[in-house]
Amino acid sequence: MSVTVRVPAKVNVQLGVGGLRADGFHDLANVFFAVALGDEVTATAGTGVTLSCSGPDAAVVPLDDSNLAARAARLLAAHHGIADPGVHLHIAKAIPVAGGMAGGSADGAAALVACDALWGLGTPLDTLLELAAELGSDVPFALVGGVALGRGRGEILEALPVGGTFHWVFAVADGGLSTPAVFRECDRLRDEAGTGFGDTDVATPDADPALLAALADGDVVALAGALANDLQPAALSLRPALADTLRAGTEAGALGALVSGSGPTCAFLAKDADAAAAVAAALRASGTCRAAHATYGPVPGAAVSARG
Repeated sequence: MSVTVRVPAKVNVQLGVGGLRADGFHDLANVFFAVALGDEVTATAGTGVTLSCSGPDAAVVPLDDSNLAARAARLLAAHHGIADPGVHLHIAKAIPVAGGMAGGSADGAAALVACDALWGLGTPLDTLLELAAELGSDVPFALVGGVALGRGRGEILEALPVGGTFHWVFAVADGGLSTPAVFRECDRLRDEAGTGFGDTDVATPDADPALLAALADGDVVALAGALANDLQPAALSLRPALADTLRAGTEAGALGALVSGSGPTCAFLAKDADAAAAVAAALRASGTCRAAHATYGPVPGAAVSARG
């Protein structure tokens, strides 16, 4: 028997970053948006927990216990008192690795759902969300999908209303960016600017009312104008060439552009599907990115797509 789970990538249409806390994290106002570009994780019975991977970035995906999919399988098994999980997980990778689109987190969420179905556990969603939060800040959102405001480290979720479908293009850069390194650079830039970078210096962020209204109304022009990412200056500092990618997409007709999460993937909001296809083609021809994908959202979170 096998179970295949489809799981979406995310873009942060707003990423507000508070100051550095004593525990090393930052308070976030993180408006997650799930898009149709996604990975598939297939769970089959095996011995121990083993992994394989296919797709454009397969060579750089770790196939040991550092992979969130493996950690998710072991965590779910431990929660249910299963001594020998006995599962092989195959990841069909489409989400860029270390690209700011939560690909690793998505695979962790998919593994939770796939193993839960394979083992016939019927774990309640609330419990899966608790386990997901143990795995990482972005994993709970990959479970639920749609659009949600993430507070705390991003793991405390509130679903948000959306009035329509939005069309996106994602430009994939060569190589990745370390999320911790981007947060450290954010702190350094704030310190350099003299504003301070601790949680007593930087106000706790909140969701932008204009952005929330644009989502609820399905207003693509208003949403494009409200896109915001507090980590973007840090990502551009570490990878200056991203400015050329952002410029190329905007010049090709994108209504809005930003670095996705901690980067280096760049996200572009387009008027409609045809405009998204044109922006993607222009980005591919620009030489400023490794690949460009047109997609849409919002879409649901991790869900079983096939059983064998």
